[in-house]
Amino acid sequence: MITVAGVSPSLDLTYLVESLRLGRIHRPTQVVRCPGGKALNMARAANTLGANCTIVAILGGRTGEILQDALHTVGIDVVVVDTPLETRTCVSIAAADTGALTEVYDHAAPVPDQVWAAFTAAVETTVENRPGWLSISGSGPVGLAADAIADLVRIGAAAGRKVAVDTHGSGLPEAVRAAPALVKVNRHEAAELLQVPTSTTLVSMAKRIRAQTGGTVVLTDGLDGAVALDRDGAVHAEVPAVTGRFPVGSGDSFLGALVAELDRRAELAEALAMATAAGVANALVPGPGVLEVSTVQSLRGQVVLRQL
Repeated sequence: MITVAGVSPSLDLTYLVESLRLGRIHRPTQVVRCPGGKALNMARAANTLGANCTIVAILGGRTGEILQDALHTVGIDVVVVDTPLETRTCVSIAAADTGALTEVYDHAAPVPDQVWAAFTAAVETTVENRPGWLSISGSGPVGLAADAIADLVRIGAAAGRKVAVDTHGSGLPEAVRAAPALVKVNRHEAAELLQVPTSTTLVSMAKRIRAQTGGTVVLTDGLDGAVALDRDGAVHAEVPAVTGRFPVGSGDSFLGALVAELDRRAELAEALAMATAAGVANALVPGPGVLEVSTVQSLRGQVVLRQL
Protein backbone atom coordinates (compact mmCIF):
# COMPACT_ATOMS: atom_id res chain seq x y z
CA MET A 1 0.00 0.00 0.00
CA ILE A 2 1.06 3.57 -0.67
CA THR A 3 -0.20 6.60 1.24
CA VAL A 4 0.51 9.86 -0.57
CA ALA A 5 0.77 13.23 1.15
CA GLY A 6 -0.71 15.77 -1.27
CA VAL A 7 0.77 18.98 0.07
CA SER A 8 0.19 21.20 -2.98
CA PRO A 9 -2.38 19.73 -5.40
CA SER A 10 -3.52 21.46 -8.57
CA LEU A 11 -5.84 21.09 -11.50
CA ASP A 12 -3.53 20.56 -14.47
CA LEU A 13 -4.66 21.67 -17.92
CA THR A 14 -2.69 20.70 -21.02
CA TYR A 15 -3.61 22.49 -24.25
CA LEU A 16 -2.40 21.04 -27.55
CA VAL A 17 -2.16 23.64 -30.31
CA GLU A 18 -0.77 23.56 -33.84
CA SER A 19 1.45 26.56 -33.08
CA LEU A 20 1.82 29.14 -30.31
CA ARG A 21 1.97 32.84 -31.20
CA LEU A 22 2.00 35.54 -28.55
CA GLY A 23 -0.93 37.91 -28.72
CA ARG A 24 -3.04 35.56 -30.88
CA ILE A 25 -6.22 33.58 -30.26
CA HIS A 26 -5.58 29.82 -30.23
CA ARG A 27 -8.01 26.96 -30.79
CA PRO A 28 -6.61 23.83 -29.12
CA THR A 29 -6.76 20.53 -30.97
CA GLN A 30 -7.03 18.73 -27.62
CA VAL A 31 -7.44 19.66 -23.96
CA VAL A 32 -6.40 17.28 -21.17
CA ARG A 33 -7.63 17.97 -17.64
CA CYS A 34 -6.38 15.95 -14.69
CA PRO A 35 -5.52 16.18 -11.00
CA GLY A 36 -1.99 17.50 -10.71
CA GLY A 37 0.80 18.58 -8.45
CA LYS A 38 3.75 16.26 -7.90
CA ALA A 39 2.07 14.07 -5.28
CA LEU A 40 -1.13 13.51 -7.25
CA ASN A 41 0.86 12.82 -10.43
CA MET A 42 2.90 10.24 -8.55
CA ALA A 43 -0.21 8.58 -7.11
CA ARG A 44 -1.97 8.40 -10.48
CA ALA A 45 1.04 6.76 -12.12
CA ALA A 46 1.43 4.27 -9.27
CA ASN A 47 -2.29 3.51 -9.36
CA THR A 48 -2.17 2.91 -13.12
CA LEU A 49 0.62 0.40 -12.52
CA GLY A 50 -1.47 -1.51 -10.00
CA ALA A 51 -0.53 0.02 -6.66
CA ASN A 52 -3.09 0.51 -3.90
CA CYS A 53 -2.97 4.27 -3.30
CA THR A 54 -4.72 6.61 -0.90
CA ILE A 55 -4.07 10.35 -1.05
CA VAL A 56 -4.33 12.74 1.88
CA ALA A 57 -4.80 16.09 0.15
CA ILE A 58 -5.44 19.71 1.03
CA LEU A 59 -8.30 20.68 -1.30
CA GLY A 60 -10.47 23.77 -1.50
CA GLY A 61 -13.31 25.25 -3.51
CA ARG A 62 -14.93 23.92 -6.64
CA THR A 63 -11.52 23.01 -8.08
CA GLY A 64 -10.83 20.81 -5.07
CA GLU A 65 -14.16 19.04 -5.60
CA ILE A 66 -13.28 18.43 -9.25
CA LEU A 67 -9.97 16.85 -8.24
CA GLN A 68 -11.59 14.62 -5.65
CA ASP A 69 -14.19 13.38 -8.14
CA ALA A 70 -11.54 12.75 -10.81
CA LEU A 71 -9.37 10.73 -8.43
CA HIS A 72 -12.32 8.64 -7.27
CA THR A 73 -13.17 7.94 -10.92
CA VAL A 74 -9.80 6.22 -11.43
CA GLY A 75 -10.06 4.29 -8.18
CA ILE A 76 -7.91 6.39 -5.85
CA ASP A 77 -9.28 7.05 -2.37
CA VAL A 78 -8.88 10.59 -1.10
CA VAL A 79 -8.82 11.83 2.47
CA VAL A 80 -9.76 15.48 2.03
CA VAL A 81 -8.48 18.20 4.33
CA ASP A 82 -10.61 21.25 3.64
CA THR A 83 -9.08 24.66 3.10
CA PRO A 84 -10.90 27.96 2.56
CA LEU A 85 -8.57 28.66 -0.38
CA GLU A 86 -9.36 27.58 -3.92
CA THR A 87 -7.03 24.82 -5.16
CA ARG A 88 -4.65 26.18 -7.78
CA THR A 89 -4.64 25.59 -11.53
CA CYS A 90 -1.53 24.95 -13.66
CA VAL A 91 -1.47 25.23 -17.46
CA SER A 92 0.81 23.68 -20.09
CA ILE A 93 0.60 24.58 -23.79
CA ALA A 94 2.19 22.14 -26.25
CA ALA A 95 2.90 23.48 -29.75
CA ALA A 96 3.01 20.84 -32.48
CA ASP A 97 5.14 22.83 -34.94
CA THR A 98 8.08 23.44 -32.58
CA GLY A 99 7.57 20.72 -29.99
CA ALA A 100 7.98 23.40 -27.34
CA LEU A 101 6.07 23.29 -24.08
CA THR A 102 5.01 26.56 -22.42
CA GLU A 103 4.04 26.30 -18.76
CA VAL A 104 2.07 28.73 -16.58
CA TYR A 105 1.91 27.47 -12.99
CA ASP A 106 0.02 29.13 -10.18
CA HIS A 107 1.76 29.22 -6.81
CA ALA A 108 0.36 26.97 -4.11
CA ALA A 109 -1.18 29.56 -1.79
CA PRO A 110 -0.10 29.70 1.87
CA VAL A 111 -2.02 27.22 3.99
CA PRO A 112 -3.61 28.48 7.24
CA ASP A 113 -1.95 27.03 10.33
CA GLN A 114 -5.09 25.18 11.39
CA VAL A 115 -5.37 23.57 7.95
CA TRP A 116 -1.78 22.35 8.05
CA ALA A 117 -2.33 20.97 11.56
CA ALA A 118 -5.41 19.12 10.31
CA PHE A 119 -3.42 17.83 7.34
CA THR A 120 -0.58 16.41 9.45
CA ALA A 121 -3.14 14.82 11.79
CA ALA A 122 -4.92 13.24 8.81
CA VAL A 123 -1.63 11.87 7.46
CA GLU A 124 -0.82 10.41 10.88
CA THR A 125 -4.24 8.74 11.21
CA THR A 126 -4.13 7.38 7.66
CA VAL A 127 -0.66 5.82 7.82
CA GLU A 128 -1.48 4.17 11.13
CA ASN A 129 -4.09 2.11 9.29
CA ARG A 130 -2.21 1.52 6.04
CA PRO A 131 1.01 -0.54 6.00
CA GLY A 132 3.61 0.01 3.32
CA TRP A 133 4.86 3.40 2.16
CA LEU A 134 4.26 7.07 2.81
CA SER A 135 5.25 9.14 -0.23
CA ILE A 136 5.88 12.88 0.09
CA SER A 137 6.34 14.88 -3.11
CA GLY A 138 6.67 18.57 -3.86
CA SER A 139 7.93 21.56 -1.93
CA GLY A 140 4.60 22.51 -0.42
CA PRO A 141 2.65 25.77 -0.32
CA VAL A 142 4.25 29.20 -0.12
CA GLY A 143 5.46 29.98 3.40
CA LEU A 144 5.64 26.37 4.57
CA ALA A 145 8.14 25.93 7.41
CA ALA A 146 11.46 24.37 6.45
CA ASP A 147 10.88 21.44 8.81
CA ALA A 148 7.28 20.73 7.74
CA ILE A 149 8.21 17.99 5.25
CA ALA A 150 10.59 16.50 7.82
CA ASP A 151 7.70 16.35 10.29
CA LEU A 152 5.76 14.23 7.78
CA VAL A 153 8.78 11.94 7.42
CA ARG A 154 8.89 11.47 11.18
CA ILE A 155 5.14 10.76 11.30
CA GLY A 156 5.55 7.98 8.74
CA ALA A 157 8.59 6.51 10.46
CA ALA A 158 6.87 6.58 13.87
CA ALA A 159 4.05 4.51 12.38
CA GLY A 160 6.59 1.97 11.10
CA ARG A 161 6.13 2.96 7.46
CA LYS A 162 8.80 3.35 4.82
CA VAL A 163 8.93 6.97 3.68
CA ALA A 164 9.82 8.22 0.20
CA VAL A 165 10.75 11.88 -0.29
CA ASP A 166 10.92 13.86 -3.53
CA THR A 167 11.22 17.54 -2.64
CA HIS A 168 13.58 20.46 -3.16
CA GLY A 169 14.53 23.83 -1.77
CA SER A 170 14.67 24.67 1.91
CA GLY A 171 12.65 21.62 2.95
CA LEU A 172 15.01 19.03 1.49
CA PRO A 173 17.93 19.27 3.99
CA GLU A 174 15.58 18.88 6.96
CA ALA A 175 13.75 16.01 5.25
CA VAL A 176 17.06 14.21 4.63
CA ARG A 177 18.07 14.67 8.25
CA ALA A 178 14.82 12.93 9.23
CA ALA A 179 16.25 9.79 7.52
CA PRO A 180 13.57 8.68 5.04
CA ALA A 181 13.82 5.18 3.59
CA LEU A 182 14.06 6.62 0.06
CA VAL A 183 15.28 9.94 -1.28
CA LYS A 184 14.58 10.57 -4.97
CA VAL A 185 15.82 13.90 -6.38
CA ASN A 186 17.48 15.04 -9.59
CA ARG A 187 21.11 15.99 -10.21
CA HIS A 188 20.59 19.71 -9.60
CA GLU A 189 18.59 19.18 -6.40
CA ALA A 190 21.22 16.80 -5.05
CA ALA A 191 24.03 19.24 -5.84
CA GLU A 192 22.17 22.06 -4.11
CA LEU A 193 21.52 19.88 -1.08
CA LEU A 194 25.18 18.89 -0.78
CA GLN A 195 26.53 22.28 -1.91
CA VAL A 196 28.74 20.70 -4.56
CA PRO A 197 29.15 21.42 -8.30
CA THR A 198 26.42 19.98 -10.51
CA SER A 199 29.19 18.17 -12.42
CA THR A 200 29.80 15.92 -9.39
CA THR A 201 29.09 12.29 -10.28
CA LEU A 202 25.70 10.91 -9.33
CA VAL A 203 27.27 7.98 -7.48
CA SER A 204 29.37 10.31 -5.35
CA MET A 205 26.36 12.45 -4.45
CA ALA A 206 24.19 9.40 -3.78
CA LYS A 207 26.78 8.02 -1.37
CA ARG A 208 26.91 11.29 0.54
CA ILE A 209 23.13 11.44 0.85
CA ARG A 210 22.95 7.79 1.90
CA ALA A 211 25.54 8.52 4.60
CA GLN A 212 22.98 10.89 6.12
CA THR A 213 19.85 8.74 5.74
CA GLY A 214 21.08 5.15 5.79
CA GLY A 215 18.41 4.43 3.19
CA THR A 216 18.03 4.09 -0.56
CA VAL A 217 18.97 7.04 -2.76
CA VAL A 218 17.88 7.51 -6.37
CA LEU A 219 19.22 10.40 -8.43
CA THR A 220 17.81 11.21 -11.86
CA ASP A 221 19.63 12.99 -14.66
CA GLY A 222 17.13 13.54 -17.47
CA LEU A 223 18.05 11.78 -20.69
CA ASP A 224 21.30 10.60 -19.10
CA GLY A 225 19.36 8.16 -16.95
CA ALA A 226 19.36 7.55 -13.22
CA VAL A 227 21.48 6.01 -10.47
CA ALA A 228 20.11 4.04 -7.53
CA LEU A 229 22.13 3.19 -4.43
CA ASP A 230 21.35 0.97 -1.46
CA ARG A 231 23.36 -1.25 0.90
CA ASP A 232 24.03 -3.72 -1.93
CA GLY A 233 25.66 -1.15 -4.21
CA ALA A 234 24.82 1.18 -7.08
CA VAL A 235 23.14 0.61 -10.44
CA HIS A 236 22.69 2.92 -13.43
CA ALA A 237 19.66 2.85 -15.74
CA GLU A 238 20.05 4.07 -19.31
CA VAL A 239 17.01 5.85 -20.78
CA PRO A 240 15.54 4.26 -23.94
CA ALA A 241 16.10 6.31 -27.09
CA VAL A 242 12.47 7.44 -27.22
CA THR A 243 11.63 11.13 -26.92
CA GLY A 244 8.21 12.48 -26.00
CA ARG A 245 6.71 15.95 -26.26
CA PHE A 246 5.15 16.00 -22.79
CA PRO A 247 7.84 15.72 -20.10
CA VAL A 248 5.78 17.36 -17.34
CA GLY A 249 5.18 14.71 -14.69
CA SER A 250 7.86 12.31 -15.90
CA GLY A 251 9.77 12.58 -12.63
CA ASP A 252 6.56 11.97 -10.71
CA SER A 253 5.70 8.95 -12.86
CA PHE A 254 9.25 7.71 -12.26
CA LEU A 255 8.69 7.92 -8.49
CA GLY A 256 5.24 6.33 -8.74
CA ALA A 257 6.60 3.30 -10.57
CA LEU A 258 9.65 3.12 -8.30
CA VAL A 259 7.64 3.04 -5.07
CA ALA A 260 5.00 0.74 -6.58
CA GLU A 261 7.69 -1.81 -7.44
CA LEU A 262 9.45 -1.49 -4.10
CA ASP A 263 6.09 -1.91 -2.36
CA ARG A 264 5.80 -5.21 -4.27
CA ARG A 265 9.24 -6.06 -2.86
CA ALA A 266 11.01 -5.90 -6.22
CA GLU A 267 14.79 -5.66 -6.25
CA LEU A 268 16.08 -2.09 -6.51
CA ALA A 269 17.49 -2.64 -10.02
CA GLU A 270 14.13 -3.87 -11.34
CA ALA A 271 12.30 -1.02 -9.63
CA LEU A 272 14.74 1.44 -11.22
CA ALA A 273 14.17 -0.07 -14.66
CA MET A 274 10.38 0.17 -14.33
CA ALA A 275 10.66 3.71 -13.03
CA THR A 276 12.80 4.72 -15.99
CA ALA A 277 10.29 3.19 -18.40
CA ALA A 278 7.41 4.97 -16.67
CA GLY A 279 9.14 8.33 -16.89
CA VAL A 280 9.59 7.92 -20.64
CA ALA A 281 6.02 6.62 -21.09
CA ASN A 282 4.65 9.70 -19.33
CA ALA A 283 6.36 11.99 -21.86
CA LEU A 284 4.68 10.25 -24.80
CA VAL A 285 1.12 11.35 -23.95
CA PRO A 286 -0.35 14.65 -22.72
CA GLY A 287 -1.17 14.99 -19.04
CA PRO A 288 1.29 14.67 -16.13
CA GLY A 289 1.26 11.27 -14.46
CA VAL A 290 -0.68 9.81 -17.38
CA LEU A 291 0.76 6.68 -19.00
CA GLU A 292 -0.17 3.42 -20.68
CA VAL A 293 0.73 0.17 -18.90
CA SER A 294 1.51 -1.58 -22.19
CA THR A 295 3.90 1.23 -23.13
CA VAL A 296 5.70 0.99 -19.81
CA GLN A 297 6.09 -2.76 -20.22
CA SER A 298 7.43 -2.35 -23.75
CA LEU A 299 9.90 0.35 -22.72
CA ARG A 300 11.06 -1.71 -19.74
CA GLY A 301 12.61 -4.14 -22.22
CA GLN A 302 14.67 -1.29 -23.64
CA VAL A 303 16.14 -0.08 -20.34
CA VAL A 304 19.80 -1.03 -19.98
CA LEU A 305 21.01 -1.58 -16.42
CA ARG A 306 24.66 -1.42 -15.41
CA GLN A 307 26.13 -2.22 -12.02
CA LEU A 308 28.54 0.46 -10.79
